[in-house]
Amino acid sequence: MLTLQTAITFFGLALLLGFTPGPDNVFVLMQSATQGRRAGFFVVLGLCIGLLVHTAAIALGLAAVFAASALAFTVLKFVGAAYLAYLAWQVLRAPVGPLAFEARGRSSMRAMLGRGVVMNLSNPKVVFFFLALLPQFVDASRGPVAWQIVQLGLLFIAATLLSFGAITYFAGTVSALLKRSTRAQQALNRLAGTVFLGLALRLALSER
Repeated sequence: MLTLQTAITFFGLALLLGFTPGPDNVFVLMQSATQGRRAGFFVVLGLCIGLLVHTAAIALGLAAVFAASALAFTVLKFVGAAYLAYLAWQVLRAPVGPLAFEARGRSSMRAMLGRGVVMNLSNPKVVFFFLALLPQFVDASRGPVAWQIVQLGLLFIAATLLSFGAITYFAGTVSALLKRSTRAQQALNRLAGTVFLGLALRLALSER
């Protein structure tokens, strides 16, 4: 069982990391700005489902097995990079204008949820990050290590929901303003496409 001090310290760190610029929160920012606030919240929920999977994998010891496989890392990172490149292609060719923007805002929430899950699970860096971070807050003398890992993972997810939810809320405000300007929509689409391509390149070139 985690101590209260450990839980508070870890939650504070996770919250800080949630607001620190990185691939996931930039992804959330762009999705919320281009698709709308509701879609952004579903993307965040999808990312958190991915974090649940990573937490379970680490608690069960599966993540360590994956981390030892260079082939698994390479395959997964290129799958993730290809998916981000596909999203970039989608947003760059997306139509603009009030009607088009409204249609995008009605995008399937299941699709947005899946987008968040795939984004998280196809990034092998998340596995290494969790493997490096979570064990530092585990004290074997305080009970089963796996249960402490689960607790830390849930705290991280709660912090992610809070920080990414805040990003989504404010980005959604920008999204609402874009309905009034076709030129602004075009500019944001180009920015989002460039960001997604940059994230894809960064992931494809990443090393273990």
